[in-house]
Formats: sequence, structure tokens, C-alpha cells
Amino acid sequence: MADYDVIIIGGGPGGYVCAIRCAQLGLKTAVVEGRETLGGTCLNVGCIPSKALLHASHMLHEAEHNFAAMGLKGKSPSVDWKQMLAYKQDTIDQNTGGVAFLLKKNKVDHIQGWGKITAKGEVTVGDEKHTAKNIVIATGSEPSTLKGVDVDEKVVVTSTGALELNKVPKTMAVIGAGVIGLELGSVYARLGTEVTVIEYLDHITPGMDKDTGKTFQRTLKKQGLTFILNAAVQSVEASKTKAKLTYEDRKKGGEHTLDADVVLVATGRRPFTDNLGFTDLGGEMTDRGQVKTDDHWKTNIDGIYAIGDVIEGPMLAHKAEDEGMAVAEVLAGNHGHVNYGVIPGVIYTTPEVASVGKTEEQLKDEGIAYKAGKFSFKGNGRAKAVHQSDGFVKILADAETDRILGCHLIGPAAGDMIHEICVAMEFGASAQDIALTCHAHPTFSEAVREAALACGDGAIHA
Repeated sequence: MADYDVIIIGGGPGGYVCAIRCAQLGLKTAVVEGRETLGGTCLNVGCIPSKALLHASHMLHEAEHNFAAMGLKGKSPSVDWKQMLAYKQDTIDQNTGGVAFLLKKNKVDHIQGWGKITAKGEVTVGDEKHTAKNIVIATGSEPSTLKGVDVDEKVVVTSTGALELNKVPKTMAVIGAGVIGLELGSVYARLGTEVTVIEYLDHITPGMDKDTGKTFQRTLKKQGLTFILNAAVQSVEASKTKAKLTYEDRKKGGEHTLDADVVLVATGRRPFTDNLGFTDLGGEMTDRGQVKTDDHWKTNIDGIYAIGDVIEGPMLAHKAEDEGMAVAEVLAGNHGHVNYGVIPGVIYTTPEVASVGKTEEQLKDEGIAYKAGKFSFKGNGRAKAVHQSDGFVKILADAETDRILGCHLIGPAAGDMIHEICVAMEFGASAQDIALTCHAHPTFSEAVREAALACGDGAIHA
């Protein structure tokens, strides 16, 4: 008899959610996690701590730039960096402790240590072997680096090091204009750091709707971030307190240098499979170093499944969670499903940026006739009242059927408002369905209805 019905390797959002659902479905379950705390990258050194710093730095920005206009007078607050880091850590502790409680509540065993698949149905942690009918790989991802750039997590840092610098730097160079680089660059820019973002492409946020990306870049520039596009980083030379970054101008040619107190390498993430043992047993990987699975998250080895950042698809915590619940259903003999066409993406700067579904560029490439309804937050009363009227909502709908194909927002609470469209798309709704739905006034979400109206006869408050 196996010790467990399911052993999940990795206690991040995909792993712990999968474990809880497995337990709810009556399966004896264990989670193996190398960190001392659960929650994976997301809760420990990713999503949650970065959101704490984004919130704190946004409050500082409001105090410095908007309080006086609202009649809130007084001396601007000073930054106590140690206390801000303590607040961040407290946020982490509450969340990771909450996950530990949930596993205990659902009678999921937590095995602390690094797990290795040593045989079919066997996971070894330290000197102990544990057996299971099924194994789920949920080992997540780690920051990727560049050739010629050595990370020390003090002067040359990844997102992990950027969340625990010993002081706020005067200057920072950010390599990569994706989600991680822009979020953390935004944090330090608000705290007074001179931030320069260096991007290989000719635009920021690769893969984003270009209209949204251009507006986003203009907004961040107004907030003090500097952008160097079409730049190929050649090397970073670091001393104890400084770094010199060398890059090549891909458009005009020639090498240039940039000095910074800290260099943040934000060039994406790669699957984490170190010492997993999967390939030793003949497990198949993709050309990009991901665990290869079929449409039901099953690997080529019977009884071994994989989910989250370690397999193909967007590296998002909520995508991993969806896959975790779906795999649990499959292991319990039910049907598991993930709609990969309706997975939202959010950038938690101010303003927030959110999207779901197709971009205009994708629709054009695929030859799909569409219509776009767009509404600026300058026409939204609530947004103007809170000094956040930059940005817009854009809904893309099929030209013939009016069915919603995608949505792109940049503005206040965009990360929350996108879910109205997610639900609509899950039910195959049309733009008119949104337009005919009463929205409370005054709310930010009225802008979503106005964009839907713009797909038809026209918005009211444009």
C-alpha cells in the first residue's frame, strides 16, 4: 500500500491549491516543500511582498503629490526603510502562516525538505522515502539571468534581492521592461531612486496590446522612470557598492555604459527542476526546459503529472492554481478543465494594467474581423475624484457576432475590473450584454460598461 494517494512536490500556489482540492475530494495527500515556509515564490519572494512594497510606496506618492490638493496639509512622511521591510515581512508571515493552517485544516501532510522522484511512485526527502499512487510536480520557476551578468543579490540582483536591499539606492538600472521590472522599478522610483529601464525590444511589456503599452510607458515616464529601448545588454561589472552596465544600441549601433548603485535583472523566469529526478527516470522535457505534459497535465511517465510555471503557458500564480484544481479533479476520477483563453494578466503599478483574451495585434494576424470599443477614464467621475483619470478600457468584440474576444485596461483597480470580462467570456457574452448590464454609480467599473457601449452605438460619457 502506498503511503499517499497523491504527493505534490512544491508548496506554491499551484501545489498547495492542488493539495487542498485533492484532500477535499477524499484523497490522502502530502506536500513536499524545500522552503521552511509554504507559499512558494509567490508568497515568499514574489507576488505578495512586491504588492506590499507597491502599496506602501503608492501611499508615499499620494502623500507627496495629492494630499495637499485634497486639503490634507502637513509635512510629507519620511521613509523608514527598515520598518517598510518589516511591514513586508509581516505580510509574508501572515500569508504563509495562513497556507500552513489551510493544509492542517484539510489534513494535508506537510513534508519539509527538497523532494526528488527516485522511482515510479516514490519521492525521497532527505533520508526518507515516501510512496504515492500519483505524483504532481509543482516546483515552479526561478529568475533567469543573462550571459555576462553575474548576480550577487546585493549590487546585481534578481527580484529576490530587490525585495530586501539594505537601503534605498540613489540609482537603479532595470534590465527588462516586463511585469517584474516595471513593478519593482515603480516601487523604487516612488521612493526617490533614479530608475532607468533597459529593454531589448522597441517597446515595453512584450506581448501586451501595443496601444495599452504605449499609454503605460508614457504614464511611467511621467512618474520619473527613464526608458532605453532597442538595447542589448553586453555585460555588468560590479564592485562592492556600484555597477557599470554596458549595452549595445540595436538601432543606431555603438556601445554605451550606464552606472548604477543597483542593477535589477528582470529578464523573465525559467522552470525550476534542479535535482528533481524526473529526467533520470526518462521524463520528457520541452526544448525550453519545461516538463512536457499532455492535455490532462500528465507526463510521459505513468502516475506523474505537472502544473504551473514548470510546464508550458504563462507563468502566473492563478494559472497554476487553476491547473492544480483541475489535476486534483482528474486524480479523483472527475473531469478537470482550464480555459487557457480566459486567463487574465495584471501589472500592479499605479495605474494598474490588466488584460484578458486576444490583443488587436493577434486578431489582425489571425485575420479575425473585430470591432474595438474604447473609453477613457477621463470620462469617469470616480477616477477623477481620486486623481487617477489616466488610462482607458478597451473591449474587442467579433465584428459579426459581437462576442467578446478580449479586453485591455489601464487605470484604477484594473486588476479587479478585468474579472467582469473574464466571467463574460466564460459564458460567451457579447459586448452588448455588458452594455445592457446596470453598473453602480459612481464606480470605476462604469468605464467597462462605457467601453462596451462604444462597441455599439457609442459611449454616453465620452
